[in-house]
Amino acid sequence: MDSPQDPFRESREKEGVHYVEAEGEQVPLILRHNDVRDVCRDWKTFSSDDPFMIVLHSEEHLRPVRQLPIETDPPDQKEYRALIEPLFRRPLKAEYREDMQALVDDMVREATQQDEVEAVGEFSKVLQCRALTRLLDVNESEAQVWIGWGTHVFEEGDGSLVDEYVRRKFAEAEGSDGDDFFSVLNRVEFRGRRLTNEEKYGFASVTFAGGRDTIIHTVSSILVYLAGHPEALPFLREDESRITTATEEFVRWVSPLTAIARKCPHGGEAVEHEVPPDGRVALCWPSANRDEKVFENPDEVVLDRSPNPHIGYGFGIHHCLGAPHARVIISCLLKSLCKQVERIELLEAAPQMEHESSYDRQVGYATARVAFHAM
Repeated sequence: MDSPQDPFRESREKEGVHYVEAEGEQVPLILRHNDVRDVCRDWKTFSSDDPFMIVLHSEEHLRPVRQLPIETDPPDQKEYRALIEPLFRRPLKAEYREDMQALVDDMVREATQQDEVEAVGEFSKVLQCRALTRLLDVNESEAQVWIGWGTHVFEEGDGSLVDEYVRRKFAEAEGSDGDDFFSVLNRVEFRGRRLTNEEKYGFASVTFAGGRDTIIHTVSSILVYLAGHPEALPFLREDESRITTATEEFVRWVSPLTAIARKCPHGGEAVEHEVPPDGRVALCWPSANRDEKVFENPDEVVLDRSPNPHIGYGFGIHHCLGAPHARVIISCLLKSLCKQVERIELLEAAPQMEHESSYDRQVGYATARVAFHAM
């Protein structure tokens, strides 16, 4: 039977696609690992130049700008990405990782001193927001603003709050020579000119929304998993290299983002299914990451799985800019738990379900109460 985490198993094995209704259209989800990668490679047929439609349902009523660089194709996509990529490569530096480890160590230590912690809103969301201040090189006090935006700013929060916030921060940073996100984007040039306000807001939109619920759901799912598998932390302690493999495995197993859409301006064919001109397809990451032909025991968390060719961060030219940052957060969390926590106890958990016309999928947890028992 299909599981709540993988409602696509039967369709993946039989047809390789699964249809879902979105915006009045029957959109095929591409389910198999190799097929998803093939579509990602063919950006000329399967275009990302489709503002507000990069997800299954239009976000035009939720945000005012095209997200950059994700809602563009080459050559624009390549040039836009190059402007911001240096900021998102900061997590590759040793001092960045050390600072992140100190942050996570403090949060885990505080959690062990409490009788219980709500793993989604009180721990994972706070960690995501505080960690983001490091990536954007802004004062940690900004995290308190972001925490109030909800787990998914365009679904649970008020998207206008994000828009108003980024407009104000870019205005405040005008003329600054700082290295923070807002000052840098105020200074960089695209083809010999400064970025327009709309372009800057487009970068900010994906930065504040794109890596938010995905990290929150991944971190909280890790905590719930470890609570249910008390053998996992001792296994990770035995060999530090397992932290690296486990970091990748948890991303594969959780795969919090179900699908990213592509538009076919001139029509095309995906997995022997015709796509009409201006029709869409969607790349189903969690299905690809549980493809039985690629992953042995795909429904199990194999903490030392290697190789692990998951595509939890996407694939091809739109590979997630935030992947290095996410990897640092997860690996620092696992290290800190191994050092400080004997076991995690699950007190209560409620799944976060995604409901679509033809499937229901668990993407994480709406709430999860846990207790961190110190070493």
